[in-house]
Amino acid sequence: MDLIEGLKKRRSIREYKDLSIPDSVIEEIIEIAKFAPTARNLQPWKIVVVKDKKTKKKISELAIKNAPFIDSAPVLLCVFCEDTKYYLEDGSSLTTYILLAAFSKGIGSCWIAGDKKPYCEDIKRLLKVPSKYKLVSMVSLGYPAQGFEKTINKKELSEILSWEVFKE
Repeated sequence: MDLIEGLKKRRSIREYKDLSIPDSVIEEIIEIAKFAPTARNLQPWKIVVVKDKKTKKKISELAIKNAPFIDSAPVLLCVFCEDTKYYLEDGSSLTTYILLAAFSKGIGSCWIAGDKKPYCEDIKRLLKVPSKYKLVSMVSLGYPAQGFEKTINKKELSEILSWEVFKE
C-alpha cells in the first residue's frame, strides 16, 4: 500500500481482537513515529506503553466519557510532552505518526484526547510522570476486530477549502 492510499484508509478503531502485540512491533511503531516534525527539533516527547490490564482499567475509568474502550485494547500509548512553547503541536504531530505507523503494521488505533482534559493529572500520577510533562494524547492499539473496511464519510473539498480569503 502506498502512502496516499494509507492516509485515505486509516480510521479510528475502537474494537480489538484479543491478541497481544509483540513488543518489537510496538517499538517499531515508536521508532517510526520519532521522525515526526517537532518545533526547533526539541522532541519534547515521552511515551508510556501501558499493557497491564489493571492500569488500563483505571485509565479507562478516568477517561470513561472519552474512551470506555481503553481497557479492551491490548496496548495503550500515553504521549507526554515537556511543557515547552509548542508541546501541543509537537505531541499532536507525534500522535499522528503513531496512528499512521500502526496502520502500516496492520494495527488499529484510536486517538484519545489528553490535553486539558480533567483526567490528565490523575493519569500522570498513576503513571508516575514528572510535573514538567503534559498529557497530550493517548492512543489505543490492537488488531481490529472487524478490519479497516468501514466507509468513512468526509466533507467535500468545496466545503472545507477557500482560496485567498475565508469563505463559509
